[in-house]
Amino acid sequence: MFRTKTCGELRAANVGETVTLSGWVDSARDHSGVFFVNIRDRYGKTQTVFNVADGNPELFELVKTLHNEDVVQIEGEVLARPEGLINSDMPTGEIEVKATKLVVLNRSEPVPFLPSAPEVPSEEMRLKYRYIDLRRPEMQRVLTLRHRITKTLRDYFDENGFLEVETPILGKSTPEGARDYLVPSRVTQGSFYALPQSPQLYKQLLMIAGYDRYVQVARCFRDEDLRADRQPEFTQLDVEMSFVDMEDIIDLISKLVARLMKDVKGQEITLPIPRITYDEAMERFGHDAPDLRFGMELKDVTEIAKTVDFKVFRSVAESKGGRVRGINVKNAADKFSRKDIDGLTAWTAEQFGAKGIVWFKVDAEGKLTGSSAKNFSAEALEAIGAKLEAEANDLLLFSCGDFNLTCRVLNGLRRRLAAQLKLYDPDEMNFCWVVKFPMFDWDEEENRWVAMHHPFTMPLVEDLPKLGGSDDEIRSIRAQAYDLVLNGFEAGGGTIRIHDSEVQNKVFGLLGMTREQAKEQFGFLVDALQFGAPPHGGLALGLDRVVMLFAGVDNIRDCIAFPKTTKASDLMTGAPAEVAPKQLAELAIKTTVEKPSEN
Repeated sequence: MFRTKTCGELRAANVGETVTLSGWVDSARDHSGVFFVNIRDRYGKTQTVFNVADGNPELFELVKTLHNEDVVQIEGEVLARPEGLINSDMPTGEIEVKATKLVVLNRSEPVPFLPSAPEVPSEEMRLKYRYIDLRRPEMQRVLTLRHRITKTLRDYFDENGFLEVETPILGKSTPEGARDYLVPSRVTQGSFYALPQSPQLYKQLLMIAGYDRYVQVARCFRDEDLRADRQPEFTQLDVEMSFVDMEDIIDLISKLVARLMKDVKGQEITLPIPRITYDEAMERFGHDAPDLRFGMELKDVTEIAKTVDFKVFRSVAESKGGRVRGINVKNAADKFSRKDIDGLTAWTAEQFGAKGIVWFKVDAEGKLTGSSAKNFSAEALEAIGAKLEAEANDLLLFSCGDFNLTCRVLNGLRRRLAAQLKLYDPDEMNFCWVVKFPMFDWDEEENRWVAMHHPFTMPLVEDLPKLGGSDDEIRSIRAQAYDLVLNGFEAGGGTIRIHDSEVQNKVFGLLGMTREQAKEQFGFLVDALQFGAPPHGGLALGLDRVVMLFAGVDNIRDCIAFPKTTKASDLMTGAPAEVAPKQLAELAIKTTVEKPSEN
């Protein structure tokens, strides 16, 4: 056998055993006739010892040729390390293996970086040589955690009577928000498959087919602009149930969260998980995925702003839809100079299009001070301070504009300052449910209603009569939608689906689709709804994002074995890449992209 033990397995109880280890050379050190070689695999590291005094010069000469990342097989006896030389930083630090045999299984060229080095190489280097990056202990920790989370998910749903059913990867392009990745058909030239943005339509069809508890660890694809927590291809835990309402699904997933916390983090959480409405989240935190690990809630001073002489406040407050809102950064006035605040102002302009932020510092007597304070009466300053519960040394920051702008600006400031000032425990796991989302949103560019989630979402029962109402009534329709939020990130979300074909047609109509257009785009679902569709609903958890949050890393690419860059490229394989003209000809495809001139 290539090995009898792994490199992370041996302990003091193994002293005296003869073992065979196989792995990579992590380090090799020559101590005047005694050679120490640390050998590594994904389970850990073990120190092996080669001694010239043992009378095997050929073995010692061979060990001197070793380099980092050579693949080797070492046989020897497990010894207890001498007193005072135990390495408490290694799980195997109580023992070492006195080597009697060495086989070099494969030599390594000099590597661009060492997996065990404390310095983390650039992300570009890591992604180009991902097979080396994956040897790093931190990457092995995260991918092992991912495996454990996925196993817990599958076990939990199996115990609750769910069937895992695979749905197609090659499907039909349907308008679901993001751009589809298209796959040309060689057999039916000029036609295309679309890679699934989610299994949404298929899992609804499974409910209509009678498979009342479906689950799938599903691969999904979206051709959209990327960021740290997005990938063009991603994995979600996809769930659908029949004969349920929103409370049934929230209860099921809340118990799953408790199971994950116990099995993966070793922590107990109290159920039920707190919940807030979408409107409350936007008013208090400026975002529909609020981070509840710290305060700094948004406060509205629009009514006060209408009474002041400060034009920046008053002109916005008196305009239609204008809002003046602020946050209180507690005990932080002495931590921010005027230059620092100017930096925050520039950042909000660049990131959110803000024209500026208004600020006050609270002095030792509780009075608001700052360059803008001279434009306010003492009464107005006192009222603003009271609204934001201002105390000595607080820093008050305000945004003026429409509701959406103030949400973006103050949510951004809130998150940035909380991280900068270390206002929360990074190891804390804070969950909440956000419910009662708007059903529709108005698209200014296309001048029409669009679905806030997707067009198959069921409105709240009490809001169903508004489907044929005025614009104000349509704007007020709330969806049977629910998002699970973890530490300010949407970990998952779902809805109760429309199971009545007439309601579905009304929703399609509000979205600007005629019955003919709906039939063309979603005909198979529209037809299926007429053949005994049960009430049903579901949820999808973003597996990559859940792993990122449980692992405590801030980049989703660190939770995926072979991720893409923010330009959706694979630096290791070179994808996407040009293909041979013959392949394009077989697909009846011509490209209009001109190649750069060689001159």
